[in-house]
Amino acid sequence: MKTPVFKLIELTGTSTTSIEDAVNNAIRRAHKTVKKLRWFEIIETRGSLDKGRVHHWQVTLKVGFELEN
Repeated sequence: MKTPVFKLIELTGTSTTSIEDAVNNAIRRAHKTVKKLRWFEIIETRGSLDKGRVHHWQVTLKVGFELEN
């Protein structure tokens, strides 16, 4: 029986729309070059302000993917 081994990478997604969009942007981009993405954990959320309003979201994630044999 195969026992999977995982590797973690850290990504920071950005969006002018929402936290969720920032997460999806990071995962969508990683999916283009990293195989077998399995899970993520949000480790930090921050953003920039402009004229008293949220201007840009930044969300840092740990993303786990399964290593190939």
